[in-house]
Amino acid sequence: MSLRIKLLIVLVLLTVIGIGPMPVTSVVGIYIVLFRPAWFKRMVLNLYDEPDA
Repeated sequence: MSLRIKLLIVLVLLTVIGIGPMPVTSVVGIYIVLFRPAWFKRMVLNLYDEPDA
């Protein structure tokens, strides 16, 4: 499965979960900005490294 498809699925799930009383997407965004996890950097590099199909 393509990385872009996986990211799309995750973003759709975060959107559906974010409809509830607690903004999950904002908490994830704050975590990424504050801690800059290695997995996020690898994900972005892999996303832009992937050839267009």
